[in-house]
Amino acid sequence: MNDTPKSSRGGARPGAGRPASEPTRVVRLPERLVPLVKELAALPAGARAAWPQPAALKRPLFGHRVPAGFPSPADDYVEAWLDLNEHLIEHREATFFVQASGDSMTGAGIQDGNLLVVDRALEPRHGDIVIAVIDGELTVKRLDKRRGKVRLVAENPAYAPIEFKDGQELTVWGVVTSVIQRVRR
Repeated sequence: MNDTPKSSRGGARPGAGRPASEPTRVVRLPERLVPLVKELAALPAGARAAWPQPAALKRPLFGHRVPAGFPSPADDYVEAWLDLNEHLIEHREATFFVQASGDSMTGAGIQDGNLLVVDRALEPRHGDIVIAVIDGELTVKRLDKRRGKVRLVAENPAYAPIEFKDGQELTVWGVVTSVIQRVRR
C-alpha cells in the first residue's frame, strides 16, 4: 500500500475547464490583436465588452458638394455638425478598427495601410467585404455566396478567389462598413 499523501492540485474539478464535447481550434493572430482577443474570451457568454465611450468630435458639414475643390466663399454655409463616431459606427460594442495590408483589395478602394471599420454585429451577406479567418489567418475579401457555394474574392485580378472544400471552415469576424484613407502622410 502506498502511504504517499494525495496532492490537492491537478485532476478533474467540478466546473473547471471546458466541456469535453466542445471542439477547439488553434488560431494565429497578429500580436497587436492578442489583448483584444483575450479580453473578449474572458467575457461570460452573452456579455458585452466594456468599450470606452467615444468622445464626441463634431465638425462642420458644409451643405455644398465638392466636385473637385473647396466650396466657394459664397457657399460657406454649415448645414449640420457631423460626429464621425455617429457617422461611421452603428453598433458601438461590436465595432473595431483594423489596418489593411497588401494590395488584394485595391479594386474596392482598400489600399495598404488604410483603416477598416469592421462591425461584428452585422450578418454577412453576398457582396459584403468581410474580415475572415482562414486556416488561422485573418484576411479581408469580398464574400461571394452563389449557387450554394461560398468563396472569398479579392478585388485585384492578380489574386485567385479562395474556394472552400468540404471540411474546410470559414469564420467571418465582421463586415467592413467603411474605409479610412489618409491622403497626406
